[in-house]
Amino acid sequence: MFWAVLAFKAPSGKELYEIQSAKAIFVSDAPLEIIKAENAEVSGLIDFKEKTFVVQVKNKGFQGFNSPLQQEHFFENYLEAHRFPKSSFKGKLIDPVDPSVPGTYEIRAKGWLDIHGVSQERIIKITLQVNKQQIQFKSAFVVLLADHQISIPRIVYQKIAEEIKVSVSGSLQARSR
Repeated sequence: MFWAVLAFKAPSGKELYEIQSAKAIFVSDAPLEIIKAENAEVSGLIDFKEKTFVVQVKNKGFQGFNSPLQQEHFFENYLEAHRFPKSSFKGKLIDPVDPSVPGTYEIRAKGWLDIHGVSQERIIKITLQVNKQQIQFKSAFVVLLADHQISIPRIVYQKIAEEIKVSVSGSLQARSR
């Protein structure tokens, strides 16, 4: 539900990494129902030298759900994708990463997670696996619906969790400006 390339300006000549492919998955594990959807419409850029990043997800890109009606309600009533077509996370890397040195990095990113038009400052842990051709990334975190002013109608309260588990994974590839 979140991530993008908009409004990200890096000085020319800097080497950037862009999301080559990625998947965002959310799971709502409520007492009466488990809802799972995934989205491959994820884009983003990271500048390791400046320690800045921006990632976004197209909200209508989520597929899965338990029925077409459930998917329709998700888009129209909860995410309101017609009003908020994208979710994003942008900010700064707290921990250093040298993309020229292969290895596994456990880092933290601090920034603004914007879902449903409501931004919340967050620190999210990310694992990076650096090799010569590309960088693999993965992250898992929880989103509280109340933090993003997404309300659950009483009639479906037992079918939609208040805490949504989110995971994002994919690969980054170097891009020269």
